[in-house]
This record gives sequence, C-alpha cells and structure tokens, in this order.
Amino acid sequence: MTLYAGIDIGTSGIKVVLADGMDKIVAEAAVAIKVDRPQPGWSQQHPDLWWRATCSAFDRLAAKHPNLMPEIQGIGLSGQMLGAVLLDAQDKPTHPAILWNDQRALAECGELLGRVPDMGMRTAGHPDPGMTAPKLLWLAKHMPQAIEQASVLMLPKDYVRLCLTGERATEPSDAAGTLMLDCKTMTWDAELAGAAGWDIQRLPPLVASHAQAGQLRQTLQTRWGIPKSVAVAAGAGDNMACALGVGATVSGDAVVTIGTSGVLCAVDAGFHPAAHSAVLTNPHAAPGTYLSLGVVMSATQSLDWLAGLCATDVPRLAAMVDAMIAEKGIGHAPVMRPSLTGIRTPDNRPDAAASVSGIAATTDAAALAYAVMEGVAFQFLDCLNAQQGAGVPVDRITAVGGGSKNRTWVGLIATLFDKTIDLPKESSAAAAIGAARLGSVACGDFSASQALPRKSEISSTIPPDPQLNETLRRRYELFRSLPK
Repeated sequence: MTLYAGIDIGTSGIKVVLADGMDKIVAEAAVAIKVDRPQPGWSQQHPDLWWRATCSAFDRLAAKHPNLMPEIQGIGLSGQMLGAVLLDAQDKPTHPAILWNDQRALAECGELLGRVPDMGMRTAGHPDPGMTAPKLLWLAKHMPQAIEQASVLMLPKDYVRLCLTGERATEPSDAAGTLMLDCKTMTWDAELAGAAGWDIQRLPPLVASHAQAGQLRQTLQTRWGIPKSVAVAAGAGDNMACALGVGATVSGDAVVTIGTSGVLCAVDAGFHPAAHSAVLTNPHAAPGTYLSLGVVMSATQSLDWLAGLCATDVPRLAAMVDAMIAEKGIGHAPVMRPSLTGIRTPDNRPDAAASVSGIAATTDAAALAYAVMEGVAFQFLDCLNAQQGAGVPVDRITAVGGGSKNRTWVGLIATLFDKTIDLPKESSAAAAIGAARLGSVACGDFSASQALPRKSEISSTIPPDPQLNETLRRRYELFRSLPK
C-alpha cells in the first residue's frame, strides 16, 4: 500500500494524516499548540512550536504504526496563512511569527495603501493587519533588529517544509497574502515589496503548490523508519488545501469553513478582486484557477467564548439551542454581530467590536448561543453578497470545519444562501487530505488533473429551510443596522 502524508499546520494544533491514493485515512496524529497573546490584539507563535509539534505527530505515528511508515511516498503541507516568519542566514527565526488574527499593524495598512493605491487590484487584497506586509512595516518601526537580522521572509508551512527538507521555497496560494505577489503573473513584484520596505531578493523562490520543493532529510527518514527518499510538495495555504481536500477545483465550487475563523472560499476561473469589500483573491492550489475568500474573523471562536462565559461547553450550548428552537422558535432571541476580533468582509473594520441588540431579562444562554450562531451565518451572507457582487460564481457548496458538525448552524447558512450544502465524510481532515493529494502529485504517482479534482465522499446534505427564510431575512436587516 502506497501512502501520502498530509501535514495541516493550524493555529491551535498540528494534524498529520496518512492517506492512500483514494483519500482513505489509515492513520493520523494531532498535537495541540498554544497562541501567545502578550498584549490585547496581539497574536503570535514561535515557529519552532510548529516544528516540534510536527515531529511529535510523526513520532507518534512511527511508534504506533511502524509498518505504515515505509509506505510513505510523498508529503504535502497545508498551513495557516499570513504569518510573518523571519529567518536569519542560519534559518533561525528572528522574532515570533505574527499571526493572521493579529491587530497591531492597523496604522501601517493606511501607509501601504497610500504608497500603492491600486494594491488591492494587483495582489490578494487591500492591506489588513492580519496580512504580512503591514506586519513588516510595524516590525521595522518597533523591533527593527528582527528585520535587520532577517535574510528571508517565509510563511508558516514554508518553515515546517524547510525543517523537513532544508530547502527554502513558497508557492503562490500562500504568497499572495504577503501583498508582494502579483496575482495575475504569479511572480514577486518589486514595487509591492518596496512599499513594504522589503527587498525582493529576501523572498523565497516560487514553485507550484503540487511541485516537489525538496526531499525529506535523511536524518528524519531514519528517525521515522522510512527507508526510501520521500518527495515533499510545496503545499498550499490552509483554505486552498481544504478546498482541494473536498475536490473544489473548478469555477462555481465553494467551501464554507466554520472553524476558529470562518471563510467562504469560491473557486473562480478568472481573477475578480473585490478589495473594496475586504475579499481576498488568491491563486488557488488547483492550476489555472483563483480562490476568492470572504472572511469571518470569529466563527467557532465566538461560540467557545460564550461557552466559557456560561461555564459550560459548546456541545451543551448546541443542545440547548436545538431545544429552544423546537420549543420557542427564534423570534425572541437577540440579534448579534459576534465580531470578537474585528470585521474583515465586507467592512474591513479590524477595530470593530461585537454588538448585540434585544437582550431582555428572559434572555438565557440558549438564546445567546443561537444569536452567536446566527450572527456568524449572517457574516457568511455578507461574504457571499460581496463575492457575487464582484462576479465570483458560487454554485456547489461544501461545509467543513468543526462548526460544520452542527447541522443547525449549517442549516442557517444554507437557508440564507438558498442553496443545499454538502457535508463530506472527512470534514475535519479536509485540509490534511488536500495536502496529502499535493504530496501524491509531487512524488509523481498522480498528475494534478488526476488527484486534485477528486470529489470527497458526501455523508449528508442540508437543504434550505423555506419556513425560516422570511424570519432570517428580517433579522438580517436588524443585524446590518448594528453599530460597528
């Protein structure tokens, strides 16, 4: 049996799966990691945390499944996007990686846009504190030593791949989020890099997501019991890898990811930026396509927050919501915008706080939990409206991420979109499966046209609820009127 390893580098943990050529997962391991928040609005991780967790996951697989490790032929990566990984000449980090949900570089966004007013129409989108270029300007002002000591800028998955192979590289799907990649030509742009105060020579080589970007180091082969050489693919940003994992590779395919953050990823045959609505438009890991990303900054994070306030857990809250809907309906619940870490699509307000209206003495935890779920669904509708307004097609939708296990939550989104949503069998591992598919191409066992468009097995579908439509539309108007 030939196997392919998919590494998914998330914000809260690392997952490694071993999958066969038809995406069947035969073994997996996960290791949790923590986010460092030294000040309000800051979010960072040391890159070595990702590497230690990746090694730990492979060590566990090797200990538990020594018979499977020799069957690994290729490795692919999926990674949290936008993190600024600065490395010195010896490939050592000069500063903790500032993450995608960090807020500190707000002022620098205006500086960048002033230097290159059409930036949003050339690269992934208008500057946002979560994106990489503003972080470089912030570091240059506040921690110049980290910039001066750096010889290269990389992204989270690129650092893990560097540790696996010893080779520096990146690929377009992730690189676009640095705001230094020209998305039409898929090459580094000297003017964009200059606006960020970064020398284009200090950017890594670009290769295709499915291309081989090195081979597993001999020392790691020995450590994990892999006797032969193993090709390592360049990999992809997590949203692109997730789309690959469910087979979203042609125009009109879309994926709703309900994770820590939420993302509506829509595959597009053309480059249709919607920077004015804070939509990101990146090259997709599927050749010849782009991925339009509408972003909800706080999705399951918002429900986790409420569960903590209520001294309970998310499954209990979800059960309370279902019981409330069955008994009372939704009309009495507050209307909430649960934007705990700001708003990206469509308002581009990273400084915005959450808002709620309609709390009464009778409001309980179930009503608040419903309001959070509904508010996230409303934010997804904002994304859909912005993307379709730019000409991005959204036809076939799949839901993934931890929140997709909640059928009520997915049902709200299906009703607001007026589209049936598919639930894949392996939704929680979609990004890792997408990464494994890239590894299967990098080693030469499959072509990109064979492996990447393969559709995932669907476990169930959730249609729109016409009886809820009118109520939700009325509540959506109240949602849009909430202060930001």
